[in-house]
Amino acid sequence: MRFCEQFTTYFKSMTVEDILQCLRQVRDPQTGQDIVSVGMVQDLSIEGQNINFKLALASLQGQGKAELNFACIGVINERFPQALVNVHFIAKAPGAQVNDSIVPHIKNIIAVASGKGGVGKSTVSVNLALGLHKLGAKVGIMDADVYGPSLPTMLGLVGQRPKVQEVTGKIKMVPLEAHGIPSISIGNIIEPDQAVVLRGPRLAGVIKQFFNDVLWEPLDFLIVDLPPGTGDVQLTLVQTVPVTGVVLVTTPQEVALADAIKAMNMFQLPQINIPILGVVENMSWFTPEELPDNKYYIFGQGGGKKLALESHSVLLGQVPLVQGIREGGDSGAPAVTKGEGPVAEAFLNVAKNVLRQVALRHEMLAPTKVVGVNL
Repeated sequence: MRFCEQFTTYFKSMTVEDILQCLRQVRDPQTGQDIVSVGMVQDLSIEGQNINFKLALASLQGQGKAELNFACIGVINERFPQALVNVHFIAKAPGAQVNDSIVPHIKNIIAVASGKGGVGKSTVSVNLALGLHKLGAKVGIMDADVYGPSLPTMLGLVGQRPKVQEVTGKIKMVPLEAHGIPSISIGNIIEPDQAVVLRGPRLAGVIKQFFNDVLWEPLDFLIVDLPPGTGDVQLTLVQTVPVTGVVLVTTPQEVALADAIKAMNMFQLPQINIPILGVVENMSWFTPEELPDNKYYIFGQGGGKKLALESHSVLLGQVPLVQGIREGGDSGAPAVTKGEGPVAEAFLNVAKNVLRQVALRHEMLAPTKVVGVNL
């Protein structure tokens, strides 16, 4: 009886759907997604025991072709030992894929930027990501502030290390997860008190690794928390992936506004041309916990509206300065995770407005392209 079962298994017929089901076990070493879902498998045909198909790669010069070939043959022969598998590698035709991203399974990459430090950009990034997640989106967050990573503390991930996983011959990092969203930060790779001393090219290399070598799951949004200013990290980001849009963060005071305008101008340079989705005004007023109806405009008023006008965008929201925001960031429990309340409501309102602005951006503008290297 056992021999009959083996005989039947060996000679059972194969269908195209059977082979596709097998190939879904093989993952693209670039994105970590299965090769069928990302459209790499083309012209699959079955002729007797011969299985023929093409694998479309971005470049035929890249590494990992042998590993992909053996992986495809292995998963098919495991189910159909009699199959003779022929894999032919081809280069993707120019223009065949509208999305030129190295992470096509991430629909929207949102950069959160400011011209200067100390305006609460990381706080806005984390709560925006969690707000979008709370609204039902699949969201990840990347800490691109290599010199001063804040995400491990704000997400309660201090001391944790990302695991590594081999994907078709390539080693990938698996993002850490907190509050239901995956995250990556150099703060989870180095020791907490270790100084990061990197020049431009190596700094750029870290940002590229966070896209190329991290096993991001399919996401609706990846929030990128940028460092202050207009330096190497910002340029590397726009030269590596197509950025959907930018959220600018400022406080109401003039000095923060002046620096935020510089950040805005960088993204609006003709050779960069990244849309500004809107402005978040942080620390808009101070409200004591014991006097929730009182507002004290410590840093002045109107900075967020001025920046929105300058950038031809909208004011996404105003966030008050309250003790609970600082406590939540220090304890790894950001404001949005605490449910209701004026602060959680303010950040959730920002997330709703970002959703609306992204939808309008896609309706009105063409997809962003990766910026050329000559800047």
